Amino acid sequence: MSTAPPTSATQPLLVDFILSLDGCAAGEGWPGWWGLQSSEYLEWLSQEPEHLTLMGATTYRLMSQMAEQAAGIDVAEEEKESFAQMAEMPKVAFSSTLDAPLSWPNTTLVSTDAVEAVRELKQTSTRPLTTTGSIRLSSSLMRAGLVDRFRIVLFPVLTGRTGLERIWDQFADYGLELTEARTFAGGLQLLEYVPTYLPHPPGTDWER
Repeated sequence: MSTAPPTSATQPLLVDFILSLDGCAAGEGWPGWWGLQSSEYLEWLSQEPEHLTLMGATTYRLMSQMAEQAAGIDVAEEEKESFAQMAEMPKVAFSSTLDAPLSWPNTTLVSTDAVEAVRELKQTSTRPLTTTGSIRLSSSLMRAGLVDRFRIVLFPVLTGRTGLERIWDQFADYGLELTEARTFAGGLQLLEYVPTYLPHPPGTDWER
């Protein structure tokens, strides 16, 4: 974790997902970004402020392997550039099964409780925090009340039977206050919210 001195204010934490309209993070046989990344969206991504990126073990293994392979396989130049940029970013992987040192450059391994570690990082990091992928980690951080902003970019596809990583099945219930909305060329829609955990649906005696 960061050993930088505390900043004057708590750093915000953003949970960020890129999804198909039916809530999948990927689809079998589909290219990256479902083949629909627009120049406008990529330009917006390039202007995003620098973050400290948080991920769980599964996402770390997948993305570090993809980053290692990207230079030698036939993928879009945008994807290669994206992985090269991620290699330069500071990253934290939360896992009790990975072993240090991690092979992906600029990645710190944290084996202690992720919620408590992120609570500390919000106080000590010199950068805002964001998750990438990491469904279980993101869900835990939202449930703990540590997430300041919840953002999704919806790609205009239905992955149907080919959809992978169905995100919402692993989340609790939340009220969402919309704070930003934008449509990119190609029909990509950005929606950003402030989440509030709901222990039960409002106005009911629903229990499970």
